[in-house]
Amino acid sequence: MAELLNDTQTQETMEQEQEQLPALLKVRRDKLAELRAAGRDPFVITKYERDAHCADVAEKFDELEGKTVSVAGRIMAYRGKGKVAFVDIADQSGRTQVYVRRDDIGEEEYEHFKKLDIGDIIGVKGVVFRTKMGEPSIHASSCVLLTKSLQILPEKWHGLKDTDLRYRQRYVDLIVNKDVRDTMLKRSAILTEIRRILDDMGFVEVETPVLHTVYGGASARPFVTHHNALDLDLYLRISLELYLKRLIVGGMEKVYEMGRVFRNEGMDIRHNPEFTLLELYEAYTDLEGMMNLAERLFTGCAMKVFGTTKFTYQGKEIDFTPPFRRVSMADAVAEATGVNLMSLDAEQARAEAAKLGVEVAKDASWGEVLSAIFEEKVEKTLISPTFITDHPIEISPLAKKKADDPRLTHRFELFVNGWEMANAFAELNDPIDQKERFQRQVELRQKGDEEAMPMDDDFITALEYGMPPTGGIGFGIDRLVMLLTDSASIRDVLLFPTMKPLG
Repeated sequence: MAELLNDTQTQETMEQEQEQLPALLKVRRDKLAELRAAGRDPFVITKYERDAHCADVAEKFDELEGKTVSVAGRIMAYRGKGKVAFVDIADQSGRTQVYVRRDDIGEEEYEHFKKLDIGDIIGVKGVVFRTKMGEPSIHASSCVLLTKSLQILPEKWHGLKDTDLRYRQRYVDLIVNKDVRDTMLKRSAILTEIRRILDDMGFVEVETPVLHTVYGGASARPFVTHHNALDLDLYLRISLELYLKRLIVGGMEKVYEMGRVFRNEGMDIRHNPEFTLLELYEAYTDLEGMMNLAERLFTGCAMKVFGTTKFTYQGKEIDFTPPFRRVSMADAVAEATGVNLMSLDAEQARAEAAKLGVEVAKDASWGEVLSAIFEEKVEKTLISPTFITDHPIEISPLAKKKADDPRLTHRFELFVNGWEMANAFAELNDPIDQKERFQRQVELRQKGDEEAMPMDDDFITALEYGMPPTGGIGFGIDRLVMLLTDSASIRDVLLFPTMKPLG
């Protein structure tokens, strides 16, 4: 199994090798027992001094040629015959080749070296040189076994057909799949860039509770847990919004939080029960300020990853060059369907929805009809970055209503590739209006809407102390990472996605 399954192997061969697996695992444990008996237990080693990384051998060859370096990594390939052997070892930076000769490390050490397996972790000290084939390598003067691998390591992960196994055993996926490691490192770089941009703009990063006595800030079902000492049921947060707004009330004028939220909903290529959300709030600004900020963040992240604002996602060209398109929800519906809902009442809107084949409740309000038609007929067509503005009040319980049309709110959603990427409000700061909106949500819950928000009396109290005009926005970090790493599924950008246990 050191040489892994390839795409041409038959199912019969795969089954035969699976039958051999227990014997091969026993061989590795027997080797460990021999090492311990000889006083060479690798698991007692606590440290290994390195002064270089594997990728440095090639990337800094001109600087390192002829010099002695100390590196460490996992054996990914072994080619040996007689008195010499070549191994490829890998650390986080990449791979390098190591040339090992019996006469250099001694006969006894070489005998132990020959018993190493793919997957073992070793420390190597030697001189950087170029082989006759022209490959930058390390000519080893010593090799130390640091960790014995007791499992069989795949050489080519794509040979495994069960993609779920990649997510369940992400540690193996990371070892053998460089693309996966690169994706996760890009994710980290994206998060760092977001923080850098916001910090430069004067925002303060804060942390708010994960456990809530009253959940809110989004339309979603929560996860419920129990606090034993208080004998109290608590909810894992579904949003960061309401606590961050409390901080705006308290006088912190620019705040953001990037953290996990939890929604007890379905799973697909764009949804995981826990995901990373960025929310930020800025006092004394409006939707235009949030649009400018969104453009700055998206442009900055694209430049960080690609060095340009233009890139390809799953074969589609995406351009993050600002300014992004701005269009109201009603105008977007009119462009896509030819129906201008702004001049219709609720009954007329329901009739138009029926003609378009969009199913709505028989008592659906005008705003609910507008939202339903948009979701079904428009959303998936928005490939280029587009701000959809003027959302109906029924689906925007935390946004200010528009003075010139109380059916609508000061809200936008940013869509890219047909996905909602950001959601922003001119935040509702009227406590009387907010309480009425919450009450409407309570009524919806009583009618069976499990995603409607409960009343949050403490948040109403906070607003009664006075919250300045405020702009707020939330970003789905995982979807942004998907776009910028050309990943087809949210599971590809999460280190440990939620999985149903085997068996």
